[in-house]
Amino acid sequence: MDDNAHGMRIRPGGPADAPAILAMLDSAVAWMNARGNTEQWGTTPYSRIPGGVARIDQYTTEMSPFVAELDGTPVGALVLDTGPSPKMPIPPADEPELYIRLLVSDRAHAGLGIGAALLARAVAETRRAGVELLRVDCWAGGGGELVAYYERNGFTPTDRFLSGTWPGQVLARRAG
Repeated sequence: MDDNAHGMRIRPGGPADAPAILAMLDSAVAWMNARGNTEQWGTTPYSRIPGGVARIDQYTTEMSPFVAELDGTPVGALVLDTGPSPKMPIPPADEPELYIRLLVSDRAHAGLGIGAALLARAVAETRRAGVELLRVDCWAGGGGELVAYYERNGFTPTDRFLSGTWPGQVLARRAG
């Protein structure tokens, strides 16, 4: 099934997608670093940070991953879970929720709406699960571009938090 005008297809992911997701994350780190952003995800490729590979393995086996493809090539990934990472200082929701644990797209295909299509899929999956609340947390540093991106995609900022020195923002969207 095509999910947008570019012939993008979004499908459920699994363990076989872990290498492609890691490659997208490594590429995103390099892209951010080239733009002067070394604070959001650091400077070490994601596949080489302690626990990075294991985290993606967990995302693809214990959570609900989705992969966006163009002509059969993975170009984006989304991972849904039932709540935020327990390692993050994020207040719990007072109702059932789905939580976006990861959203990444291949920077070589920027501008095609990959992230927006994956976020729309997250809303649809939240609805399908009979849940009203979809939340995500993101880096709130820099000029707030990432927070603004989620706002443009229908999310509303809720709680701000600090994870060490990393400034974060929780955003929420109703799926109903």
